Amino acid sequence: MIGPTETLLIFVIILLLFGTDKLPEMARAMGKAMGEFKKAQKEAEYELSEFQYSKRAAEKGEVDRIKRVAEELKIKTEGKTDDELLDEIQKELRKRAEEQNV
Repeated sequence: MIGPTETLLIFVIILLLFGTDKLPEMARAMGKAMGEFKKAQKEAEYELSEFQYSKRAAEKGEVDRIKRVAEELKIKTEGKTDDELLDEIQKELRKRAEEQNV
């Protein structure tokens, strides 16, 4: 774990290496990178939860329910796996939500 002394030492070294002119640019770039990292992390967590949901649905015998929902949304179900159906259901629901927000 980095303590306050080590943090101050690192800051002084960065200041000496890059100077005061480059610090705001570096801070901005680091902020953008952290934002992108958090966004990617949220997307990965979302996809993992989607996968876990589809797995639980299959285990609980909710496969028929998935097909019924897909058919209600006018999605063709023949020859498609449950994961493909879930993806198409998700896309259709997002599309409809965007249409309502417009």
